[in-house]
Amino acid sequence: MIDEIQYAISSRELRSTDAPVRIYEVLNEFLSYKNVDIYVTGSNSRLLSKDISTEFRGRGDVVKVYPLSFKEYADGTGMDKRDAYDEYMMYGGMPCLAQLSSDEEKLQHLEDLSEEIYKDIEERCQIKHPDILREMTGALCSSVGSLTNASKISRTVKSTRNLDVDPETVSSYLRYLRDAFLFSEAVRYDIKGKKYFSYPSKYYCTDIGLRNARLGLRQIEQTHIMENLIYNELLVRGYSVDVGVIALREPDANKVMHQKNCEVDFVARKGSRIYYLQSALSMDDPDKERTELRSLRAIDDSFRKIVVSKSYGKSWTDDKGILRIGLIDFLLDANSLDR
Repeated sequence: MIDEIQYAISSRELRSTDAPVRIYEVLNEFLSYKNVDIYVTGSNSRLLSKDISTEFRGRGDVVKVYPLSFKEYADGTGMDKRDAYDEYMMYGGMPCLAQLSSDEEKLQHLEDLSEEIYKDIEERCQIKHPDILREMTGALCSSVGSLTNASKISRTVKSTRNLDVDPETVSSYLRYLRDAFLFSEAVRYDIKGKKYFSYPSKYYCTDIGLRNARLGLRQIEQTHIMENLIYNELLVRGYSVDVGVIALREPDANKVMHQKNCEVDFVARKGSRIYYLQSALSMDDPDKERTELRSLRAIDDSFRKIVVSKSYGKSWTDDKGILRIGLIDFLLDANSLDR
């Protein structure tokens, strides 16, 4: 295990302090060892997974390590699953939190970690406008799961903080935030047309605790947090995840037909398998149920269609073939999509 490889020093550097040590050179020194696996970690500011892929020239694999999943968190704490969910949706899955007892300690840890990541990004990417980077991060955290793009974020930062930033700079900063694993981007996919849209996209927080800490625990909207947790869980299970779009023709009050685009929260793919998922906090109201199901019912292929709702108990499949599953059961069962 080589931790913080950016600080590694080889004999070559000791002979010439002016010659920087490349990651490739450090790792190459281990090639003479037999039956050895090498695991490398590094700071966001100096080393990213793509750097290793480039420097080690195809002789290594990138292992994505996520924050603790809800199942890992619940199993590790031994809490009642509902109590564990309330804790998880507030503070997320950073492993160090399991060693902290008070809410104040947990929040302080997340705030300190957020600050460390910001400093890493600012150092690595030589950020000229750190205040804009931080304001952007707050805007993304506040609107998690909403469609946005660089131009919209630029206008938001201008209107809320009176900070001038062009869309090109915002686009670069968005890339830095993704590279640092603070956010993931879900692009829109036309289900019937089988094509991707260039913009807008949705951004989800890699850890919901870091998101809540960034906002000072002021915006704990269960609907958005639940959607973010489902997205993260799909990534942990190895799915590639897009936001689905499907065109519907519906009559207006005068019975005139109009075409409109409706959203499917997630299109999850793994190999040849595709799943369509809707995230719904509650399905107790008939009108709400109709709204959540209409986009799924408009999809005319044979792939699995699923609604994940916090209000459901035991999972069941309705007469349209749509699986209804409770949120906690979905999070705890890695095979829940195939039930």
